[in-house]
Amino acid sequence: MAPYISAKRKGIHITNLTRTARFLSEACDLVFDAASRGKQFLIVSTKNKEADSVAWAATRARCHYVNKKWLGGMLTNWSTTETRLHKFRDLRTEQKTGGLSRLPKRDATMLKRQLSHLQTYMGGIKYMTGLPDIVIIVDQHKEYTALQECITLGIPTICLLEPPF
Repeated sequence: MAPYISAKRKGIHITNLTRTARFLSEACDLVFDAASRGKQFLIVSTKNKEADSVAWAATRARCHYVNKKWLGGMLTNWSTTETRLHKFRDLRTEQKTGGLSRLPKRDATMLKRQLSHLQTYMGGIKYMTGLPDIVIIVDQHKEYTALQECITLGIPTICLLEPPF
């Protein structure tokens, strides 16, 4: 944050708006350029007050999103995540075709619970076929694990900070 801070008075950081606007403009140009080339985006924000707006905005922009809980290793352990996504898609097709109703009640209940769990945590990435090209993280302090995974894999990230109030 040092490049964005112009001064500190009485424990309050004063932001350099000129530099912030320039870097924000560069980030917007990066996003527009990547979107025009058909790159995949992943938007991450697991704060409760932002969950619905992140899902709405990502769906509208045709991006993938995580808005409930970041599951550790979601990107670095992509092979496991991919198998869970296949399981999720299979369970959804079974439910839509009525295959779960033909099972015994106990098995159907267990699979419905598993489907609900997968929908909650992986519903925003259900159509993701590979690692994202760019990750947009809202509040990098809360999403530290997601940021570390992106750094490990070399995925470019755009981080937005939340004000502390």
